[in-house]
Amino acid sequence: MTTAVLLIVLLAALLHALWNALVKTSADRAITLGLVAMGHCLPAFALLPFVPVPAIEAFAFIIASTVIHWGYYYFLNISYRLGDLSLIYPIARGTAPVMVAFGAMIWADETLPVWAWIGILTISAGVMILAAIRHADKRGVGAALATSAIIAAYSVVDGIGIRVSDTPIGYVVWLFAAEVFVAVFLIGTRFERARSISQRSFAVGLTGGVISGLAYALALFAKTLAPIGVVSAVRETSVIFAALIGVYWLGEGPARRRLVAASVVALGVIILALS
Repeated sequence: MTTAVLLIVLLAALLHALWNALVKTSADRAITLGLVAMGHCLPAFALLPFVPVPAIEAFAFIIASTVIHWGYYYFLNISYRLGDLSLIYPIARGTAPVMVAFGAMIWADETLPVWAWIGILTISAGVMILAAIRHADKRGVGAALATSAIIAAYSVVDGIGIRVSDTPIGYVVWLFAAEVFVAVFLIGTRFERARSISQRSFAVGLTGGVISGLAYALALFAKTLAPIGVVSAVRETSVIFAALIGVYWLGEGPARRRLVAASVVALGVIILALS
């Protein structure tokens, strides 16, 4: 991995942690998540005429992923209502690869190498440190684990869908365009609340969506320039970025335990990805 690619992946990781921080600090997280989804679909609509149409087989996966993303926004909203960014984010992002690995072992009959198990145990240790933090809301931990399961689900669905689509960029653009249904649901069912939010909150939500889409695009681009496993591993430094933002921007504590736990989770994900 060249220095340029490393910087691209680190930027993607930082942007992903940043948009989660914007959601966490927003006055109305449900509306903000709807605006994040809108921030995905508006640029996608602009790109639709210029990208190839995915193979017909891919649309079932696009539909499934869109439905799963509705669940992702739902549980993410609950998670951030009950827990801090530096608690929720490492658990949600860190345990998702573990669930994918176990799913591959159970349903795809894959054998996990020794280093994968070391990575899984390391992630588990980091999550247990976070869960044991005093005053941590156990409901928030549970919601973060549910969010993680949703992340694992759409990761598998999109992983298969993008393979059968015959056009990765077309799949991503159509997937983001389909999020219009999520945006319409989240905002349309809370229309009076959406009308009352400030212009600043409106701009923050849309900006979060653009940042989120850019983070995904940068990570995808990096995977065309460097080994996928290495990119995926470096990408998980977002867990550390989220902990740093939570501790030093949002004032969450105890600081040392959260930073140590997030670092342990990130290390475990990196080991798992590289294995």
